[in-house]
Amino acid sequence: MKLVPLGDRVVLKQLVAEETTKSGIVLPGQNKEKPQQAEVIAVGPGGMVDGKEVAMQVKVGDKVIFSKYSGTEVKLDNDEEYIIVKQNDILAVVQ
Repeated sequence: MKLVPLGDRVVLKQLVAEETTKSGIVLPGQNKEKPQQAEVIAVGPGGMVDGKEVAMQVKVGDKVIFSKYSGTEVKLDNDEEYIIVKQNDILAVVQ
């Protein structure tokens, strides 16, 4: 199954959170928050959204930071988890 986003939506796959901090402290699994960094998997066509012209500013393969409580989590047949967000929920592109 393949996700094809519509309008100004973007499909993201969350990056794996680090198990230890830079200083070497091991983080227990229950205290870790989901990372806000993700990789762009698919991008919608943009176009007219709510009466406004929307140009897509991200592309497949970009690493991005997105709003903490945004989007819809989706789990596909192969147990892959994705998040579908609107483009304006993406805060920055990591370069």
